[in-house]
Amino acid sequence: MRETREELKELQVLLDSSLSVSTSHLRSIISTERTLTAEQLTGVLTGMCTLALSTVTAKGEPRISGVDGHFLHGKWHFGTARKAAKARHLAARPAVSAAHMRGEDLGVFTHGTVEILNPFGGEPAEDWPDLLAYFKDFYGGDFFDWDNEVVYYRLHPHWMTAYAPDVAKVTARVNES
Repeated sequence: MRETREELKELQVLLDSSLSVSTSHLRSIISTERTLTAEQLTGVLTGMCTLALSTVTAKGEPRISGVDGHFLHGKWHFGTARKAAKARHLAARPAVSAAHMRGEDLGVFTHGTVEILNPFGGEPAEDWPDLLAYFKDFYGGDFFDWDNEVVYYRLHPHWMTAYAPDVAKVTARVNES
């Protein structure tokens, strides 16, 4: 867990407010007994988590693809090739939806907008050096041409919810570590 107390508080407010404005149908599925707290969620979402990421084409058509998601400081971070279609979509239309699911045990659903962390030829995000160190440690420093080949994003969520029908089962793996 890399989150500060303030980041955990912000994430908890987001989770609570997202569920409170959801439809009655969704709240009948994701109740307070079948969701995770911010602290539980950050303990579960460690390492690389495969995300189904949805972007939109210039014609307004949805596109979904998989990305390596890393949940750091209460937000999803992910990368792609600079020449990928999703990179073009995100540059023009930064609104996205992302889902991370682990069978029937866990579902984390997020809507928001992305920030480019390492724009080509532009000023990187203030925390990019720390994030880059994390990614290089995770993937290996020579895995990519980090300056030219890949672009990384941070998803700033405006809505996020987590579903876990058996919270104890999902969090047990964390508690065993």
